[in-house]
Amino acid sequence: MTVELKVLPTLNRRGAELADPAQQMRQLDGVEVDDAEGGDFDRHLERAGLHPLSSTGIEIFQINVGRVCNQTCSHCHVDAGPDRTEDMSRETAEACMRVLAQTDIPTVDITGGAPEMCPQFRYLVEESRRLGRHVMDRCNLTILLAPRYRDLPEFLAEHRVEVVCSLPHYRKINTDRQRGDGVYERSIEALKRLNALGYGREGSGLRLVLVTNPVGAFLPAGQESLKAEWQRELERNHGIVFNDLFAITNMPISRYLEWLQETGNLEGYLQKLVSAFNPAAAAGVMCRNTISIGWRGELYDCDFNQMLDLELGFGAPRNIRDWDLEKLNHRRIVTGRHCFGCTAGAGSSCGGATA
Repeated sequence: MTVELKVLPTLNRRGAELADPAQQMRQLDGVEVDDAEGGDFDRHLERAGLHPLSSTGIEIFQINVGRVCNQTCSHCHVDAGPDRTEDMSRETAEACMRVLAQTDIPTVDITGGAPEMCPQFRYLVEESRRLGRHVMDRCNLTILLAPRYRDLPEFLAEHRVEVVCSLPHYRKINTDRQRGDGVYERSIEALKRLNALGYGREGSGLRLVLVTNPVGAFLPAGQESLKAEWQRELERNHGIVFNDLFAITNMPISRYLEWLQETGNLEGYLQKLVSAFNPAAAAGVMCRNTISIGWRGELYDCDFNQMLDLELGFGAPRNIRDWDLEKLNHRRIVTGRHCFGCTAGAGSSCGGATA
């Protein structure tokens, strides 16, 4: 018998102080850290010879279709959940595809929320594939078992979509602690369904990637060693196979920021991020080769900047309807203290480690 998912109200629903992106940034900026550069991200970039941080050309067209989700995870930087209503319209989805058709950007990365819950999800997949682009679906796994979406694994396989799945740990206690009671059991069942269709199996061409992030106030371990450990344990315990694993650092914003505050870990965690600043990781951050598109069509440097309402810098177009590839390919990246989350240790991006 499958355990029912336990869902909690989002920051937005609770009217929490940290539902306001400006308040999140004030909280981060107010933390004192022991650092020669005063905890200033741009000064760290200057010391590394990377300031101003600029785009290297767009290779990933990332579409965040909204904040509706069937889960309320404690680390979520989107503050997504069942009580959110933000969803991309067909008009905006069509504008995205018109722009994509004018470019040779090779990868479309669809995220949310649970992106599959957006009414435009299948249209975006089908149209992106028609245009010959590689498509990635940022999937929370449990959505694949919801009655309304049970045909999704077959749909994804039919369109050769790369499935990038969130699973904090291969053990039940750690996964459910972060993502909610019942998530682990359903995630394992969903992974087995994907494996049955060929996902993660040698020669199938159906790429299955797991995403892990720490359950606590610390940085992830080495990505390659984690991959080997996870492949061994998931195959041994459940017969599950997958192609790759991305290790992602928890970003100190939104619900994870609230958790850090409530547990007294904010100062220590930010100190860890600042102290572990890695110039090699900074050089490879995802914002340099990605454009992030919001559910209303607004343009951002990355999904984190999108959630903090940090618009593109001066001179760059602000909406998909004002698309200008030349300007976007040479834009200056908007940065802040939260960016230490992407540049600590081996680095962190939507594709895992960057160094």
